[in-house]
Amino acid sequence: MDRPSFAKSPVALVERYRAILAAHPEAKERPMFGYPASFVGGSMATGLYEADWYVRLPDAARTELLAMDGAKPFAPMPDRPMRAYAVLPPRIVADDAAVHTWVARAIAFTATLPPKKAR
Repeated sequence: MDRPSFAKSPVALVERYRAILAAHPEAKERPMFGYPASFVGGSMATGLYEADWYVRLPDAARTELLAMDGAKPFAPMPDRPMRAYAVLPPRIVADDAAVHTWVARAIAFTATLPPKKAR
């Protein structure tokens, strides 16, 4: 079975991620898969994986995102996409207003999920 490479996220992308997420104090950062990720109510809303930025969205919004060039299902393991998550296309990540919009949508959706109990 092919294993993921776990290449580090580019430093500039991590800095951009943290700058964008600073506008969302309700999303708490902690590592997932060894990369920065942000959680709301104990559920992951958005994060980085290698050079990809992924978001958690309801079905209709995820379908909308996946229709864009460069978007793809989020699959940290080959052929094993994570339900409810999609990778933002590079043009969205590069656009301040667009990335803020998609991250806000992900955080708002994740906030509607039942809170996870602490372990």
